[in-house]
Formats: sequence, structure tokens, C-alpha cells
Amino acid sequence: MEIIQEIKDILLSAIKKTGIQASDVSVAFSDKADFQCNDIFALAKSNGKNPVELAQEVEKNIEKTDDYSFSVAKPAFININVSNKRLSKELNTFSSSAFLGVKRAEKPLTVVMDYGGANVAKELHVGHLRSPIIGEALARLYKLLGHKVITDTHLGDWGLQMGLTVAQMHDDGYIDGFFDKTKQNKTITLDTLNEEYPKASARKKFDSVFKKKAEDYTLFIQSKKEPYYSVYKFIRDISVEKIKQNYADLNCFFDLWYGESTAEPYMDKIVEIFVNKKIARMSDGALVVDVAEEGENIPTDKTDENGNILYKNPMPPVIIKKFNGADMYATSDIATIFMRNQAFNPDKIVYIVDFRQETHFKQVFRASKKAGISKPEQELLHISYGTINGKDGKAFKTREGTTIKLDDIISLLKNKAKEKLEQNGICDNDELAREIGVAALKFGDLSNAVNKDYVFDIDRFSSFEGKTGPYIQYTAARINSLLEKANMEPGKIDITLEEERNIALSILKLNESYYKAYEQNSLQGICAALYNLTSSFSLMYNNIKINTAEKSKKQKYLALIKLVHRCIAQCLYVLAIDMPEKM
Repeated sequence: MEIIQEIKDILLSAIKKTGIQASDVSVAFSDKADFQCNDIFALAKSNGKNPVELAQEVEKNIEKTDDYSFSVAKPAFININVSNKRLSKELNTFSSSAFLGVKRAEKPLTVVMDYGGANVAKELHVGHLRSPIIGEALARLYKLLGHKVITDTHLGDWGLQMGLTVAQMHDDGYIDGFFDKTKQNKTITLDTLNEEYPKASARKKFDSVFKKKAEDYTLFIQSKKEPYYSVYKFIRDISVEKIKQNYADLNCFFDLWYGESTAEPYMDKIVEIFVNKKIARMSDGALVVDVAEEGENIPTDKTDENGNILYKNPMPPVIIKKFNGADMYATSDIATIFMRNQAFNPDKIVYIVDFRQETHFKQVFRASKKAGISKPEQELLHISYGTINGKDGKAFKTREGTTIKLDDIISLLKNKAKEKLEQNGICDNDELAREIGVAALKFGDLSNAVNKDYVFDIDRFSSFEGKTGPYIQYTAARINSLLEKANMEPGKIDITLEEERNIALSILKLNESYYKAYEQNSLQGICAALYNLTSSFSLMYNNIKINTAEKSKKQKYLALIKLVHRCIAQCLYVLAIDMPEKM
């Protein structure tokens, strides 16, 4: 942002005149002024000076300018206010730029983003919501800031769940036609898979024979043995079609629809790398790689009930080959890193997966670095997220205690949006109801810190008032209507009123929030800044008679309002939320 850089340059020049060397200073938005610099404390301490006296000395050495005013506030802050003329200039520059003043990366990165991660043969439920919501928004944020992003949903399609599902379907006679051409298969739908997998998953806990059968079927699938592999592909196709629909309903779209199975051709290669580099060892028939670092796996004085020594901060070895030769979850993820490096050579690979996978990704990342599969300079990042809870603080479930399906959540939100629309005289518009319902869900989610749990409150999220997605959409629709009715070309932005200043500073804060969100890998600040901007517009809309203003004033108002509309549109696109023209 040019304004912040100009303020920094002025301050650094003044600091240098006091005889103190500083390469940079921090300038942040403030409630006491437009901006504030708090670095004088640290500079005074490191140079043996009194903070207040140094702040006053810096202020005296600031070259006078019509664009900015500087003042010292106790104990040693420097407050900065920006002139209306300078704010107007900045916003007019934003209006003529492609990305509305958002500064793009000077050295763009190539980034692979792995999110979504639905498991084949299972219907999506509430636990699958956060990964695509957070991942899609982060991917779009990275793109806005100029980075090249390749998105991959990386389906769970190569593990034990596949063997379990096929084994159960075989026992229940659904797939007899695959094994005996004289027989016919039963009709198989997604509902079939929704019944068969949970049945198999529960059965393996008490039926050791069935569990062994499912493990064998998993190995057969991974070995591409027929007809097991053909059954697997059939099941995968049914599941993926539904998963694509679910993600599209959430405005989540992927460049790649790869899965664990896509990395299968590379699995033997990466095992070979570990063996050849002598960093793999046999343990109880399995091939493992030690990834513990100093301070981990340190024996303590404590023992378990069998007298075995326990460990401090345990980091178990990563298993890359099971005792029966089957590939493991970690093998697939390491092979996927190898595959992505071969195909895209990314600077960074980002995984948006829940907090329960934290140890797994530490193991995979360390093993990949140890084997040279990931170069030292490549960043491997796991962004973990919290859970969605009900009002009781527990995991969000139905009254019967079962997990809520994703389809049911979207239907709940659509119906709630329909009620609101009917109150506004808009009936029978399913697509608009979906757009509003999804906005309620996504803004409600993204307004929370990524790594924290949050409460799913459908009534609060769906409100057309307050800090909600529908309120943002409604404000954008109101601006759209205002611009259409004005029937006049906007002029240039010329800030003279306090309401206009509030909007100008809100736009600057929104732009700044993109950079902070990138650093923090969380969209919470963007949501807050977007709500602040819409609130600032509402204040102007309520206080100023825009439509009846004389022509020159009306044109400058419209210029500012049009920029607000474009900034909201750009931000909602980043959040992957639709912006309806009317509500």
C-alpha cells in the first residue's frame, strides 16, 4: 500500500536525522488516529534514550507535508493522520487498477494446494465441510496475490475403506456379476455405498475373519487384481460424481481430481529410495523410517501397565510397507509429494486437513525431507482446523446422535434462506436460496480462526443483519440497485465528509487484511475487514441523501460507491461466496 510505504519513508528519514539507524519501522491502523507507529520504544531502549524524548525528537525532524500529520501520544506512540486529498488520490488509483490496489507478489510462487480430501465410498458429512471451505478461499487468496496455484482434492481412494466396502458388497451379493459372468449384479447406487461401508466398518471390529478378508481385498485392489480392481473403479466413479456435485454446491472447484491411487505408480519408487539410502529398516515384518528428532522418543521413568518404558513426546517411525506388502497411507502421501515435484516442481505444498492428522503430516514431511524427495527449500505446510460443534459445544450431529450429511446441511441453509426471501417478496428462486445459504455457512465458518472449533448456529449465520454472509450479499445488492437507479456516470473520488473517510480507511484495511491472511493462513481478518467496509457504506447510505444530491456531489459519491461494490465483489470472490444482483 503506497500510503503506508510513504509514511514509513517519512519516519525513517526523521529517525535517521536523530542519529539512529533503522532499516524499517512498523506502521499499523489505529483507533486513536488513522495509523500509528509503536517502534520508538524499541529504538529508544536499544540506543539508551528516553522513549518520550526520542518520539518528540523524531516528530521535530519530520519534513512538513500536506498529505500527512504526525503527533506524539504518551507514552511514546507516533500517531499519523492522512489528508482527505491523499486518501482521494489513493482510492482513485485503486479504481483504475486491475486488482483494486492489492499489491501482487514480486516473486510469485508455484503452490500446490491439497484440500477437500473426501473418501470414496462414503457420503460427505459435516466433518468434510471445513477443508473445502478454507482451502478454496486460501487458494483464491494466493491467486489474488499473484501466485500460481494448482488445486487437488486428493481423494481417499486407496486404503482399507475400499477393501472393506468391496468385501461387504461381495458378501451381500451386490457384485456377483463381476466374479461370475453368468450372474448379474444388483443395482448399485450411492445409497448402496452409504449402507455397505458403515456396515463393513462396524463389522471389522468384531469379525476377525471379515477384517482379514477386507485387508486381502485391499491388497488385491492395490495390485490391480481382477475383478477386484474393476469393482473398485466402478465404486470410485459413483462416488466422485456425487462428491463433485457437493463441492460445486459449495463453490469449490479443483484443477485436479487425483486420489491416493494416482500416486500408486510412484509408490515402489519411493520405497526404493528409502531402502537405497539406507534410511528404512524392518520392524515386525513392516518397513519403517525413523523420523524422531532430538528431544523426542526420550525414555522416561514411567512405564505402562506391562512394565514397558514410556517415552516423552513420542514420535513413532513412519510405516511405508505393511507386513503383508500393502501400501500405507503415509506411502501414498510421500509418493504424492514425489509425483507433484515431478509434475509441477512447486515452491510450496499446502495441506488443509483437520488437527487429528498433525502427527501423520509431521512424519510424512520429515521422511520426505530425509530422503531428498522434498528439497530443503521447498515448504511443506499442514494447516489444521478445528471442528464444527452444535450449540451444546459437542460435535454437530442430528438429534439421534448421527453425523449430519452435507446434503442435509445445504438443504437446511437453503430452506432458511427461502424463508428470508419470501419475507422480502421473492419466491421460488432455488439458486438464489442456495447462494444465500452457502454464503451464510461459509462466512460463518471463515469468520472464525481456522485452528479453533466453532458453534454452527444456523439462525445467526442466516441473518440478513449483523456480521453474516447474507448481510454482506444484501449490502452488495443494495449498492447494485443504487448504481442502476442513479443512471449517471460516476466522477472522481473526492473525499470531504467523515462518512467518506470511514469508507476510504475501510478499503485500505480490507486490502491490508489480504496480506495478513496470507501470513496467518486464516481468513478471519478478511471477513472482519469486509464487514467493516459494508458497515461503513451503510453509515454513508443512511446519513447522506445520495440520489437527491446535486450533480457534482452525486458523481463523486457514485465513484466511491462503485469502488466499494468492486471491492466487495473481489473479496467475496476470494471467499468463494456468490454476489447476487438482487435480494
